[in-house]
Amino acid sequence: MDEEVDPDSEYVNSVLAHESAELVHILSGQSTAVIMKLCQMMPSDAGCNINQASGNASSEAVTEHIKALLEYFRVANAADCRTFLQSMCVLCDNIPMHLESKLMSAAGYENSACEPSNQSVMAGKSPSPPLEQLIKRPRIDYWMQYIATVKHSLQRRWERVSEQLVTDVQLENVWVGLRTANRTRERPDQTPGPADKGARTPEPDWDYGSMDSRVTLENFLQGCAGKVTVLVGPAGSGKTLLMSCLGQQWAHGLGPIPSFCLFVLLEFHQLNVLSRPLSLSELLLRHYVPVKDSDHNHCSIVDYLLSNPEQSCWVLDGYDKFHSKITKQDVQKELLDPEKPLPVADLISGLLNRQLLPGCTLMVTCRVRDVLDLEGISDKVGQLLGWDCQEIKEYVDNYFGKKGDSANRALGVKAAEVLVSSRHLLAMASLPALCNISCICLHEVQREDQVQIPSTLTQVYLTILSAFLCRDPDTRGNNDKLNTIKLPQSILSHHRSELGELSQLAWNGLEESKILFMKEDISQDVLEFSIKKGLLSQVELRCEDGMLVNSYCFTHLTLQEFLAAVRIMTSDDVSDTQLKKRFSLRTRWMTKSDQRTVFTDSLHLFVCGLASPCCTPALVQLARTPGGTGGQIWVKKRQTLVLNLLTKLCQSNLTGPKILELCHCVQESQDHQLAKQVVGTRPTLELRNIRLLPNDIDALAFVVNSVGDNAIGLDFRACSMESECLDVLPIIPRLIGHLFCSRRYGDKFAEKLSSILPKFKSLRKLEFCGASLTSTGAASLASALPSCPEVTEINLSDNNLKDGGIKHIADIFTKQPRLVLVKLGRNNSSLEAVDFLIGKMSSFLNIQHIHADLLNQKWSRPDMQKLANSLARCPSLSILNLSSNCLGNKGLRKLLDILPRLSAIQEINASDNGIGKERVVMLAGALCSQNNLTETHISGEQVILKFCPDKRMNNSSLPPSDMTPLCKRLVQCHGYLELDLSHCALTDKAIKNLLTVLPKMTSLQRLNHLSGAQVQFVFTESFIEFDSVKAKETSCRLTHCSLKGDILERLLEILQQGPQLADLDLSSNQLEDEGVKTFVDCLQKLKITTYVNLSNNGLTQKGLLDVADTLRTCDNVCGVEISLNAEDRCVIWFTHDEDCERTLSVTDSGLERDHLVRLAEIISVSPSPTKLEFKNNFLQSDWIEDFVKLLNSSQRGFSVSIDERWIRSEEAVSLLCRCLYLSSSIHTIRVQHTTLHLSLVNSTELTSVSLMDCAVEGHHLASMKSVIQRCPSLTELDLSHNSLGIDGAEFLCSVLPSLPNLTSLSIGSKEASVAVVEKLSEALLQAAAIQCLNLSGHAVSDTAAKIMTKMLPRLRSLNLSHCGWSASGGLQLIQTLAECVRLETLCLDCLQLNEDGRMSLAQTLRKINSLRSLKLNKIATTMGPSQANGVLDLLAAMEGLTQMQDIELKGWRMADRGIEELTRLLPFWTELRKISLSKNLISDHMGEMLLEALNSCTHLEELHLPSNSLGNVTAAKMALVVPSLTNITVLDISENSIGYEGSVSLSKAIMCMKNLTKIYLTSVGTSELCPVAASLAHCPLLQDVGLGWNNCGDKVALELVRVMPLCQKLRRIDLESNAISVSGAEALVKALQPCPALQMIRLWRNNVSAIEAQTLSLKERRLNFSST
Repeated sequence: MDEEVDPDSEYVNSVLAHESAELVHILSGQSTAVIMKLCQMMPSDAGCNINQASGNASSEAVTEHIKALLEYFRVANAADCRTFLQSMCVLCDNIPMHLESKLMSAAGYENSACEPSNQSVMAGKSPSPPLEQLIKRPRIDYWMQYIATVKHSLQRRWERVSEQLVTDVQLENVWVGLRTANRTRERPDQTPGPADKGARTPEPDWDYGSMDSRVTLENFLQGCAGKVTVLVGPAGSGKTLLMSCLGQQWAHGLGPIPSFCLFVLLEFHQLNVLSRPLSLSELLLRHYVPVKDSDHNHCSIVDYLLSNPEQSCWVLDGYDKFHSKITKQDVQKELLDPEKPLPVADLISGLLNRQLLPGCTLMVTCRVRDVLDLEGISDKVGQLLGWDCQEIKEYVDNYFGKKGDSANRALGVKAAEVLVSSRHLLAMASLPALCNISCICLHEVQREDQVQIPSTLTQVYLTILSAFLCRDPDTRGNNDKLNTIKLPQSILSHHRSELGELSQLAWNGLEESKILFMKEDISQDVLEFSIKKGLLSQVELRCEDGMLVNSYCFTHLTLQEFLAAVRIMTSDDVSDTQLKKRFSLRTRWMTKSDQRTVFTDSLHLFVCGLASPCCTPALVQLARTPGGTGGQIWVKKRQTLVLNLLTKLCQSNLTGPKILELCHCVQESQDHQLAKQVVGTRPTLELRNIRLLPNDIDALAFVVNSVGDNAIGLDFRACSMESECLDVLPIIPRLIGHLFCSRRYGDKFAEKLSSILPKFKSLRKLEFCGASLTSTGAASLASALPSCPEVTEINLSDNNLKDGGIKHIADIFTKQPRLVLVKLGRNNSSLEAVDFLIGKMSSFLNIQHIHADLLNQKWSRPDMQKLANSLARCPSLSILNLSSNCLGNKGLRKLLDILPRLSAIQEINASDNGIGKERVVMLAGALCSQNNLTETHISGEQVILKFCPDKRMNNSSLPPSDMTPLCKRLVQCHGYLELDLSHCALTDKAIKNLLTVLPKMTSLQRLNHLSGAQVQFVFTESFIEFDSVKAKETSCRLTHCSLKGDILERLLEILQQGPQLADLDLSSNQLEDEGVKTFVDCLQKLKITTYVNLSNNGLTQKGLLDVADTLRTCDNVCGVEISLNAEDRCVIWFTHDEDCERTLSVTDSGLERDHLVRLAEIISVSPSPTKLEFKNNFLQSDWIEDFVKLLNSSQRGFSVSIDERWIRSEEAVSLLCRCLYLSSSIHTIRVQHTTLHLSLVNSTELTSVSLMDCAVEGHHLASMKSVIQRCPSLTELDLSHNSLGIDGAEFLCSVLPSLPNLTSLSIGSKEASVAVVEKLSEALLQAAAIQCLNLSGHAVSDTAAKIMTKMLPRLRSLNLSHCGWSASGGLQLIQTLAECVRLETLCLDCLQLNEDGRMSLAQTLRKINSLRSLKLNKIATTMGPSQANGVLDLLAAMEGLTQMQDIELKGWRMADRGIEELTRLLPFWTELRKISLSKNLISDHMGEMLLEALNSCTHLEELHLPSNSLGNVTAAKMALVVPSLTNITVLDISENSIGYEGSVSLSKAIMCMKNLTKIYLTSVGTSELCPVAASLAHCPLLQDVGLGWNNCGDKVALELVRVMPLCQKLRRIDLESNAISVSGAEALVKALQPCPALQMIRLWRNNVSAIEAQTLSLKERRLNFSST
């Protein structure tokens, strides 16, 4: 600390003498005016000339003068010296704060009682500065007094906080992991550029918390002055305690914060109290440490602070508890007025954004997820690291040793053993606060025979709760020995009342995001009880008026969450809806959009844990009602609900962090059936890019080990994992795959991994790629891998193995009998290592694929010869990268010579090798002579050879002289040949040479040519003439050619004279309205069979009308699609059937009234039935009404759909009524969601009115009453999925009597309502014509059920799905169904069936043999797993349903016996069209039996089998059965485990599905889906393909590229969550050009960065990279 100076002594002269050297330097930097004023304080005879200080003097002279000035006052009397120092401090700038404080302290007050001044000194000179200028002394005095007050306050605070501490807090023993400041979730693209080829991929950001990046907190805080430092840590890690300790050290002149600074410690939970705006001074002097002195004192303190902001350190503790959010300024904003009252959030934001007190030191503590709020603000970020085992043991030893006696010390030893042996306790104890709670628990629990470790976190907290309750000596007795850890039920029962109130307090706090409670929030006796037991802690809180009051919080946030979970499970005041709202899986991926919460997101874990049967007795004790068993029934019901919620999550598609969280939830529930469901459809658990802890591995082990002998893979790609996790990993012995991909994993990690690998006897795949592995680590892995005999794949690519590491791996080839695939690319290896590797491969023929990169090598001719010889000895080589070497033409020749000997080769990259222009002819020759070489790609320095089903040659630069030899070579090519010159800048001479040779190329099937700026029409004409000989139908693409005027007219002449075209693509030609008009006027004369693409030609609404008119003028035009938005789409479709329905689709085209009038004229005279589709055209209601009025339908009729966002609610009802009023031709009218659908036919009456899911409420329907009552011919009325309420029921009651022909009524609801059905039941009974009734989602009272039983027998169709009723009411209805002998359709999805209801339903099904459609989805789940025999009874009851056409049994959880019973029935259902068995438990073997039984259902059209356990056997059977099922249109086998072998079998089946329109293969357990993709070419009617979540790469994308042009009806391809790169996506972009019908390809979650995705989307808007 700075030494204290007595201002009344003559020590002031000594201070001046001591600081003279620094003062000389400071005064030398002052202005001449300041120096002269100071000189005037000396007498004229002092030997110093004032003029020497003038601006004309040299710097040396000024310095000497300053020294003389200081020397004079050094020996002057104390009063003069004090006056001089005061004046100097006032007049001079840039005096360091510590020096200014010292000088002013020595100088004292100007008006203090000092030694009289020597008047002679001042005689004849200017007086000293006036008193009003000398303000720094009092300002500093008030400042120092305030600092002293703050120090006293912080010392008191520390005394209060440290009372219960077990060990001393020492900053040098607290460890912090360094984090990257301002780090965002998405890193920039780190793919190597061209100059980096051959090197490893760049190092990613290092994870925080590694041993290499950790420092002590003391060192971490060094250098934090003037910066914003952020310290993060979970709740209970000690952040607040450490900040208090920091304040205490500052108060004693210790620690990193200088004592002359002001230390401001603000807690965010205290700031939450401040609701009114306040200024900075009010925040400091009224809220932080109040000062009661005068306003002058306040002003002096604040004025000093504002003048010296660098002299303050602001610690903002617990941002995670702040109710508001910090706002960030993206650009530098002006300073805020410190005296202006602002909301406290704005004050804190101002400090952090440097708009208040710029230059001050700031420290913020928060949790990890809150760091994103401080992005762009923080300069330094560190995370408090948890305690390791040694630190935990030391704490436990201190805790028990503090009690002194030997018994307690022995107790401490045993307690430490318990903590270390339990994963849950160990994870808790890594946080100081929870370690303390664990010690309290272990100290209070009594010992019997042996210690039983709780198996879940929830059980640990139940134990903690009982231990805290036992802290009362009256309850615990005098036995302090460690006891068996189990819950004393009597303790909970004894304190049921107190725990009930506490749990309610906890739940209310959770709902209100409240962790501090006032004494008014809880009864006094429960408050005293909770404090006494240690469940609540007292917190001092300063109110807004400055008064200190006591508030209370739970000992830890997790304890509040646990008690809230207890409330959920034991009390009916928490509804099912509230539980579902709170029940969600958290993710460890942080995003800025995450909702902030003060809690730890543990509630769902505790709820899952309390759903475990072992917790039931404890919950019953807390929920039991006096004299009854209601508590047990309630608890069971809640537990069932939680397990059902978990079941749904097990069957969902989840990201890696949520899968891990789901594993924790399932572990808490201790439900092994749920665990099986987690891995049932996930052969590999992908845990990408998250930090893993040992307890995470423990949760994974519970789930994975539940499947018994079934093997599972774990993908830890980009995860951060400490070596301690590897200690736990062997508890999952049946793992088949380890995938580690992170630069963090190096040789030490590999060494640790090698020590456990021998324990994984089932291991098949090891990936250790993109890491920091060297030869040393490779040697470790090589020594361990022979102990894993099942290994088939090793991937060590993208490391730094070099030659030595490659050799270590190659040496084990002979020791791995099942090894098939090895990847060793990007390892900085030389030719020597490759030669060694190939030598090993040639002697070990099991290896089918090896990936090797030979980059940046400078080889001599002998080297090249040696490489060629080595490669020739390696027939299993699949991918060879020889780019960026020095092959030259001769090297390429040698490479092509050995191609016949590389039987497994798939791709060779020979780019950047200095290969000359001869390469084109050489590769053309190889393409013709080598059967396995099927594609070459030549562009600039790029030379890539691929081996695919079809032969293809791509070239982007081809001189004229090369065209002839190229084509002469290609003439010799046999089979399918494709020549792509789409990116060639061909000259006239080159084209002439090409045309000379083209007729001789008999194998050429496709020739692509696009000129970038101008079409050479001699080429176009000859090309069309050439194709007329080659094929029956020709595709002609002429894009980006600027076709205008004479050029367009010449083209049209050529096209009219040419052969029949399948399709014509004239997109992107700047045709505009005039050019399009010219084209469509000639359209009738063109011979086109499929489509014309006129997109991207700058059409306006005028051009739109001209194109739409083709529906009237051209007999063979069957459809027009136009969109004038950014997509600029215009496609005309053709047909051979002149009587087919014609379609006009107009989207996002900004139509106006006049345009609608013209379209109405066009459509009204159309010779065929026409369908109009308008979407998002900003149409107004009155325009639509005028349009409907103008439509003049013929007898053949047409339909109209208009989709506008405003067509909802009351507007939808109004529009519907107006349309009916204006047009008498409307046959049916429907509003669904936001779309109006009309069908119009002349001389007809209205038969159907629907308002479906369009937010209509009951009172909106009043305006429809008169309209409906005038429609006696109405046969169908549908008001489903709205909010009808009692008003809607009354509306129906009023109109039903006037609808004598109404046969179908649907009022399915999203909200259960008893009143609606009860009100309607009598009216329905009177409506005798109704035969089809939909009441789904309603609640049916017993009264309504009784009335309905009288009308049910006359029905043909009934939907009661999701209905609610009492047991007796439901039984009445189900029993009455047996009388429905005419019933054809029955839907009872999601019904609550008890045993009587289930038996009654079985009896009913035996009697209604007329059923054709039966939907019983998810009813078996409702019945519960204990009634599996009930499933069999229901199936057996279906035996007589021989007319069955559609059956859905989703979610029945049927296992083998159920499927056996079903297969017995299928041969009788010969008319079956659709069967849905998703989310059952169909094994692979039973899947085979099921398909065999379906062989007799020859009319089957839809087969839905997702979310089962089907595999290769089922797929193989499908290949045999499907050829006889020729009518299949929809196939869904998503979320099954179809491997590569199964995909091959499945592809054979698909080839036979000529009528297939939709196929869904989402998450089928293999990325090798190329055979499946290729087989889709045999499905010409295909519209929708789902291949998401399979980790498919570019090969599958390229296979789809070949298929897309062959499936002209394809509308959508789903490829989300795969591994497609930019290359694959670009190929899809190119393939989309000739596929105008294809509307979307989903590519979310692929290997495409956000920037690349945006670029691709701009290029082709049909690529969708979003999650929706």
